[in-house]
Amino acid sequence: MNKPAICIEHLDFGYPGQSNLCISNLHLQIDAGERFGLFGPNGAGKTTLMHLMTGLLSQSKGTVHLLGKEIKNHSKTVNGLFGFVPQDFSFYMELSPTENLEFFGAWSGLKKSAIKKRIEELLHVLGLEDVHNKPVHQFSGGMKRRVNLAIAVMHEPQVLFLDEPTVGVDVQTRHAIINYLKLLNTKGTTLVYTSHQLNEAEELCERIALINEGKIIVHDDLKKLLHEHEQDGLEGLFLELTGKKYRD
Repeated sequence: MNKPAICIEHLDFGYPGQSNLCISNLHLQIDAGERFGLFGPNGAGKTTLMHLMTGLLSQSKGTVHLLGKEIKNHSKTVNGLFGFVPQDFSFYMELSPTENLEFFGAWSGLKKSAIKKRIEELLHVLGLEDVHNKPVHQFSGGMKRRVNLAIAVMHEPQVLFLDEPTVGVDVQTRHAIINYLKLLNTKGTTLVYTSHQLNEAEELCERIALINEGKIIVHDDLKKLLHEHEQDGLEGLFLELTGKKYRD
């Protein structure tokens, strides 16, 4: 049995000024090497939980361990274990892909020789070689998504968190990104992914959890869940377990 990549126990979190907790007594384990999907309606707590797992938010109660290390008071050592692809772009628009990757590579503590080699690899595999010296603000949405991904994996993290990594991209870019993520996983990278693109999620994720009102309501192998609930796809399973009412 694989060791846990993420182990969450008794997790509570509430935003200042809110009377109710956003996350309440949540438990979750994600094993190393998994392609794991976290899904739920709007406001269910997906992005909040992602931010707690990456240390961007600090819980009021409970623990979050990343590869055996507590994330709450995380150090640079823990930062080096994971990468994060946020929904919003997280790079310098006035810089080129090469300049962005040089900066974030140095920020991650990589040596110059490793940075140069890694940039060449990522520009090639993500189809950015022809635009490597152009400012990113000139890029299409799909190209910016690829830069966002390249930055997150620059330091070859063991765990990669992905919050809507393909939102707003064309079919070709989505296909290329998903294939690259699968390639990373075959090399040992644990993927923790959330998205509203359920067809894409079904292609990528092997195990999933559904979160609703700050609690995990189901956590299991996706194929097993589809069989147990007699559903043909993730969308039907999602609607059965979380309901069909509007969510704001």
